[in-house]
Amino acid sequence: MTQFTRRFMLAIGAASISVSALPAFAQDYPTKPVTLVVSYAAGGGTDAIARVFAARLEKALDGRVIVENRPGAAANIGTDVVAKSDPDGYTLLIGNQGPMVVNPHIFKLRNDPAETLDPIAMIADAQLVVVVGPRLPVKSMAELLEKAKSQRLVYGSAGNASASHVATLLMGQMAHVDLKHVPYKGAGPAVNDLVGGHVDFMVTTVPSVIGLIQNGTLTALAVTGKERFPALPDLPTVAEAGLPEYSATAWYGLLGPKGLPEEVRQKLAGATAETLADPAFLESLQKDGGVPSHLVGKDFADFMASERERWGEVVKAANIKVE
Repeated sequence: MTQFTRRFMLAIGAASISVSALPAFAQDYPTKPVTLVVSYAAGGGTDAIARVFAARLEKALDGRVIVENRPGAAANIGTDVVAKSDPDGYTLLIGNQGPMVVNPHIFKLRNDPAETLDPIAMIADAQLVVVVGPRLPVKSMAELLEKAKSQRLVYGSAGNASASHVATLLMGQMAHVDLKHVPYKGAGPAVNDLVGGHVDFMVTTVPSVIGLIQNGTLTALAVTGKERFPALPDLPTVAEAGLPEYSATAWYGLLGPKGLPEEVRQKLAGATAETLADPAFLESLQKDGGVPSHLVGKDFADFMASERERWGEVVKAANIKVE
């Protein structure tokens, strides 16, 4: 058992219920396919991690798990679908900081995630990477920031309030440069326009661009976490490359509608722990720039509350207005 697995099992241990002690309906769960809603278009980082997670979760639950993409409205559509669903464990959400903790500062939401969703377990924390396309021939973060001081650069994102959006906002604020934002319905469409030369650069998830970096279509300048990314060891962190206090990552978690039966929640938390302990899943996660998490239930909810406060300050400083 790895150190991570021990931490995760300890985290759920105090509240966990043995399978034999579960009521019959919880022992039988799931008796039909479980849908994991992704609030972004296919091809982005959330979608990539959701599909790898779902494939392994099927084994842990001994039942079919389907990924359903419901993009649009800065990921609020997918969040609303899950918030309004029956709290029976058959419609769940792969959430990240955009819709979970940033959107409440920008939009008038029908369903505030803090009030309408139950945090089950955080899955992973993942690096982002700064990439430029053919429209902007720069080779380093220093060149990118210098260019941004002399002209207003255009960046794409996976959508308003997405990890790629707020990570770039933070970068612009710390570098004291004015950047123009073009939001998309997911990282996939945004990357397509970056390759096509319609935007200058992106801060995006590793899975959405790793192939394009490796074949030379896009140029990677830096990663956004506190440490270098093993699959791209020559890339500096943004902090190393000129913004010493900078750090931003994308995180992903499993949530359900408010009111999930505790027994179902515990079964899902246990299945997540089993999934995150699988070496093949961990290898795939690491390739995608992810680090597994051990936050469960209240600890995950507390983490989201702290993230909500942190990114709220960034949004306030940017004075974002979204109609």
